[in-house]
Amino acid sequence: MNNSNPSSVSLALMNVTVFRKEHFNAAHRLHNPNWDDETNKRIFGKCNNPNYHGHNYDLEVRVSGEIDPDTGYVIDMKILSDIIQQEVTDRYDHRNLNLDIPEFKNLNPTAENMAVVIWNRIRERLNERYTLTVRLYETERNFVEYSGI
Repeated sequence: MNNSNPSSVSLALMNVTVFRKEHFNAAHRLHNPNWDDETNKRIFGKCNNPNYHGHNYDLEVRVSGEIDPDTGYVIDMKILSDIIQQEVTDRYDHRNLNLDIPEFKNLNPTAENMAVVIWNRIRERLNERYTLTVRLYETERNFVEYSGI
């Protein structure tokens, strides 16, 4: 018997990762209220502008899990897209993160903190059988990744 035939492989036991990319624009100001203005300017530079400044964020969401033998999917990408749209894009796009997003009223909206908040929002909507990683690009060269660990 030839076991090289793909149909003879148990797909349900294969762990596969799928990716979804999204984009949003948002403004923020990085500022620590416990520091004086000089320290904030020195640490955060242009990101401490009292009038805020914006970024064109790119978000990459990775979901890993077993392939469903009935659908052939790890997860239906339309469902994943809808989750990201509702939990991230609709909430953050063209918003001032400091003023408009409750999670950042008292949390500095750094890319690191944003990735954790986004991960938590998406994680709440996903079945536990999936592993989740988010990668957030603040610029082409600056990005962070969070996997819940």
